[in-house]
Amino acid sequence: MATKVTMEALSPTMEEGRLVKWNKNEGDQVKAGDVLAEVETDKAVMELVARGDGVLRKRLANEGDASPVGTLLAVIGTPDENIDAIIGAAVPATASAPAAASAKPAQQTAVPQSSDQSQSEAATPPQQKVAGPAAGAPPAPQSASPPRPTAPPPPKGNGARPGATATPGGRQRSSPLARRLASDKGIQLGGIQGSGPGGRIVKRDIENAKATAGAARSAAAERLATEGDFKDIPLTQIRKTIARRLAESNGPVPTFFLTAEFDATRAAEMRAQLLEMGDQYKVSFNDIVIKAVALSLAEHPEVNAHWLNDKIRHFNRIHVAMAVAVEDGLITPVLFDADRMTMWEISEKARDLAKRARERKLMPEEYTGSTFSVSNLGMFGIDQFTAIINPPEVGILAIGGVEEKPVVIGGALEIRQRIRVTMSCDHRVIDGATGAKFLQTLKRYVENPLSLII
Repeated sequence: MATKVTMEALSPTMEEGRLVKWNKNEGDQVKAGDVLAEVETDKAVMELVARGDGVLRKRLANEGDASPVGTLLAVIGTPDENIDAIIGAAVPATASAPAAASAKPAQQTAVPQSSDQSQSEAATPPQQKVAGPAAGAPPAPQSASPPRPTAPPPPKGNGARPGATATPGGRQRSSPLARRLASDKGIQLGGIQGSGPGGRIVKRDIENAKATAGAARSAAAERLATEGDFKDIPLTQIRKTIARRLAESNGPVPTFFLTAEFDATRAAEMRAQLLEMGDQYKVSFNDIVIKAVALSLAEHPEVNAHWLNDKIRHFNRIHVAMAVAVEDGLITPVLFDADRMTMWEISEKARDLAKRARERKLMPEEYTGSTFSVSNLGMFGIDQFTAIINPPEVGILAIGGVEEKPVVIGGALEIRQRIRVTMSCDHRVIDGATGAKFLQTLKRYVENPLSLII
């Protein structure tokens, strides 16, 4: 009996996937568990495995196609099995998919194999409100790229002579002196008619020519001539998810912000002392803040919560997500039970998760299930910023950079290391006083870092 290969839900939030690469061709023998293709989900590149034995009879999607979860991608069967009915039933779901055979496939990425699940279960879309087309619906047709305009013919005015010649590659002949003068004056040789032998451009032609607006402007004009007025960049799956999640958060969630500044001098001194003990004790300011956040959440369970529309869920376990910038956007791997981890365990785990996040090698269970999030832009020189809440979480902490500032302490001016944080709060769950008390606890931990390791 033929086996249908469908676009599986390879992550809990996946609604559609983009087929990055086929690993099997039509006519190839296939065994259950073989990797048929690589699929870009909303978070990573995952492997799509076969759920049956036989021959890959028909591929119904091209590399580069994006298809909703549940869409038929291929059929596995015996060599003489009639699969016309299966393919015919799939035509409405695939006929509108754009032909992407000529599109350059995305670079293959080595990723861990997806968790094992039955073909029928994997084809079932997640039970949540779908922002895009319903699962199983045809993917929206993509508009074809407009034809690239051809470069305009060289001007024939300004004394153009029919006897002018050019090099075999199409570049006009010119003397070395003329080329050097043209470069110094920002003049494009393509717009000059040479007066030398055979139409060669010589010194007097450059001296009589008008300089263009500059080499940079000429380069832009050349790009305009060859590439047109604009260039459309197709959305990746992760960028689509980011856009949808931000719209879900920034509109419906009534958010307010609380900013506080902490003294990080002791934390900086502790980091330096730990580093003297060896690389195995190396921690970052981000590690220190994450540990402090986890312990603060333990004291304020009302912040370690999810808004679930008809109820508020307080969690007894603390799972802190950290925002990691990747090529197409960001992803939030999770440090599970962060309050029970030592700072060195947090440091080691955070580095590993960040590295694999950038390589698109995280498994779905490593970036789902968080109860609170942190985002740090201090390494980019950002002093303060606000972050957008990741629903159903009710808060996120934005961490700025550590910098030296003059501070009045006991009537005397001192130079201290300071760090600013801004907490975004869902007002449906967190009131102003609740958020302020959480930041007071966080301040106590950050300014007394020994409490984080004893």
